[in-house]
Amino acid sequence: MLRGLVTSAPHVARYSLSLSVRAFGGYAGSDVMDLGAMRKSYRNDDEAFEESHLASLDPIAQFGAWFQEVLNCPVIAEPNAMCLATATRDGKPSARMVLLKGFGSDGFRFYTNQQSRKGKELETNPVASLLFFWEPLNRQVRIEGSVERLSDQESDDYFHSRPKSSQIGAAVSHQSQVIPDREYLRKKNAELEEKYKEKEVPRPVEWGGYIVRPSVIEFWQGQTNRLHDRIVFRRPTEGEAETSPWTHPGEGGWMYERLAP
Repeated sequence: MLRGLVTSAPHVARYSLSLSVRAFGGYAGSDVMDLGAMRKSYRNDDEAFEESHLASLDPIAQFGAWFQEVLNCPVIAEPNAMCLATATRDGKPSARMVLLKGFGSDGFRFYTNQQSRKGKELETNPVASLLFFWEPLNRQVRIEGSVERLSDQESDDYFHSRPKSSQIGAAVSHQSQVIPDREYLRKKNAELEEKYKEKEVPRPVEWGGYIVRPSVIEFWQGQTNRLHDRIVFRRPTEGEAETSPWTHPGEGGWMYERLAP
């Protein structure tokens, strides 16, 4: 029996459970929840996200402008939450939510246990995709790029800026490793709380930061009738000579295009 798992969350329910359950043809004896009627109406077409509405032709600056709007939106609980997708060397993908901990012209930073599944995948296949979804604003940002480890000094600085309980939590968890039960974590956490009661918690050698250096950044704005706006910035590939008449120069070596939704 699994213990310590939340089995229900009635306070977050937004849709009626009266959605129909129907048999899915071709699979004898199986039922599926039919969610075909679930859809949301997006903003009006007269608020379309035109290229002229870009705050900047530098996608990092444009991300910063959108991120500031997200910070000012009180119903978005974790503005910096993002889905990080990685893959094994042979292309088997995995994804999980992590927190963005910094961004700038050089890229997007996050921290984790480097012996976790994502850490091992990034070691053998150092590319990743990031996805931000800010539902109240009907916006997504998709980022693709190469990944590098941050320096030990930068990882140390961030680790020791965290609350001590978070530092101990990082030391407790050998992320993605099999453990016997939750009591194992509680016991180890109590031991380290006592051990480091009056001392600084050393950063675990396997814990550190990464930077995603973007080559593609896409801005997505939801619109009515699913005619969503997609404006993608990309770094031109080496030797790229011909461009579409619908490809435009951005700033800082970027180019941008509008994509069909």
